[in-house]
Amino acid sequence: MNDKDKFEYSYTAPTKEERREIERIKNQYIVSEKKEDRLENLRKLNKKVNLPPMVIGLAAGIAGTLIMGLGMAMVMEWGVMVWGVTVGIAGAAVAAVAYPIYRAALNRNKRKYGKQIIDLSNELLNRQ
Repeated sequence: MNDKDKFEYSYTAPTKEERREIERIKNQYIVSEKKEDRLENLRKLNKKVNLPPMVIGLAAGIAGTLIMGLGMAMVMEWGVMVWGVTVGIAGAAVAAVAYPIYRAALNRNKRKYGKQIIDLSNELLNRQ
């Protein structure tokens, strides 16, 4: 037998730490269709429906309150009665429409995502 016909093989196994790291990286790329994943999707959809209208409503309410406070400061501190009352009334109007703005945005999102949420909810309830 000459050196050309010789077969050599060497094997090295990864250490425990390397195996854990390899598994951790591998698990990041595995797509699973578990029940928990579907429940998490349902939670995300519900958050998509509720969070933006809440932010919009709060922003409008806070802005209206601050504008109304500016009007009060104009009247009480600066002595600018007409403009202060005008600004105060405008701020009160903005604060007053904050809840209707919230409800409109919420109803819009419910119409937009409602079917997906109902379908996913029914699927989760029927699988149990």
